[in-house]
Amino acid sequence: MLTSKQRAFLRSLATNEDTILMVGKGGMSDQITKQADDALKARELIKGKVLETADITSREAAEQLALETRSEVVQVIGSKFVLYRRNPDEPKIELPKARKTKK
Repeated sequence: MLTSKQRAFLRSLATNEDTILMVGKGGMSDQITKQADDALKARELIKGKVLETADITSREAAEQLALETRSEVVQVIGSKFVLYRRNPDEPKIELPKARKTKK
């Protein structure tokens, strides 16, 4: 689970990322899920877009992909969304440490 500080950090990184995943009128498919999974393994942070012709919202697409790829939704704005999944073998993004809460 990402903290708000980690989410903000990932959002700042995502501004420079290209949109590499497009969901069109075909909606969600195994091919799109595989493409997202492969991209998350390689990059950890990916940006996707839901085209106007799609019968699914960007929030729905992001949440479905996050579920199927075991990633986290970082952000959804308009037709675009950002997903993150840490690569345990080769981490590329160093997240800010989560603070310990006092009890």
